[in-house]
Amino acid sequence: MVRTADDDSVDVVGMWVTADGHIRQELLPNGRYDEARGDRRSAYTGRYTVTGSHLDYVDDTGFTATGDIRDGVLHHEHLVLYRQEKQA
Repeated sequence: MVRTADDDSVDVVGMWVTADGHIRQELLPNGRYDEARGDRRSAYTGRYTVTGSHLDYVDDTGFTATGDIRDGVLHHEHLVLYRQEKQA
């Protein structure tokens, strides 16, 4: 988990997907993210930080975005993403 000064940051590392599976955002333990859209792998890549349950994103192109974890769901700008359980 990538933490900032807030020691109560939630664990966000893993794959997050929209209900239809079209958008898949992988939050990596090194503070990087890789977002796929449909058949387009790595459509967006960049870095993120976590403060409490809030995420700040900076895309590799310089675009910024935010997100919040509420009741185990990632609300990332206009998207709603659910944590994908790891396959055994």
